Amino acid sequence: MTGGTAKATVRVPATSANLGPGFDTLGLALGLHDEIEAETSDSPGVEIAVEGEGAGELDLGEGHLVVTTMRATFGRMGLPQPRGIRLRCLNRIPQARGLGSSSAAICAGILAARALAATPYAQPGPAGPAELTDDAVLALATEIEGHPDNVAPCLAGGLTVAWTDAGGVPHLVRLLPHEAVRPVVLVPAHRLSTEIARGLLPKDVPHADAAANAGRAALLVAALTARPEPDLLLAATEDRLHQDYRAPAMPHTADLVRRLRKAGIAAVVSGAGPTVLAFSTVNTQDLIAPEVGNDWHIQPLDVETRGARVVSLETR
Repeated sequence: MTGGTAKATVRVPATSANLGPGFDTLGLALGLHDEIEAETSDSPGVEIAVEGEGAGELDLGEGHLVVTTMRATFGRMGLPQPRGIRLRCLNRIPQARGLGSSSAAICAGILAARALAATPYAQPGPAGPAELTDDAVLALATEIEGHPDNVAPCLAGGLTVAWTDAGGVPHLVRLLPHEAVRPVVLVPAHRLSTEIARGLLPKDVPHADAAANAGRAALLVAALTARPEPDLLLAATEDRLHQDYRAPAMPHTADLVRRLRKAGIAAVVSGAGPTVLAFSTVNTQDLIAPEVGNDWHIQPLDVETRGARVVSLETR
């Protein structure tokens, strides 16, 4: 890259994947955001400042996920790597809790690099950098993350249905949830790695369980977009494919989901856990707190409808 500096500020939302029956397919963007300032310069090295979630824990060098993603994006676009990268991360999304913190970092890195590639400091020649379309952004994010269920809602906002075609190319459909849908996340202090949770899943499942989940996932799309009634949401969030298999790794989460559902609240494991996601309504929102206790942080959130975006781009 040529001389000078450029800085992009990106805002990326938390996400909840699966939503009960929609394993590796359904995702919802939530109104909780990380903000990343990414700057390139001619001064060599990486400098990273982290505030909020992950402060004092995350890699502050080349191994930081935003940095590795930015470098992968510059490479994908045919750009030389910048000598220096500076990051300021204001993290609000809990780490390793099933709220898409890694997907948020990946999406932030890709969007920041794409924005910086549009500045004068990133032009390798008269033709400029290779174009990175929105479809290509989804493909790269899925490649880095491993599956599209969290990166899809992070990028697009709202409720997303994501899938990968026979050629391995990811796609998404974005839907707008009904205005009465009121997500509440119940976040524990303890963490759980996605790899551990995924490792508990069996290679094969009974045909009847797969059929049941297919029906419930279809019903959930209808409930979230058109009829968010408590009884319908409760039925639509039933799952047989992953939550029970993962329960031994997060018994407190499994117990809370059971208690909330017994009280008539549509509760599921958020992503791979251990956070619980509840779909409250005006009729059920007051029933949540008595079932939760003091070991969980209760946080009502809006649905984020816009998704990840570059909020500013500066050159000097």
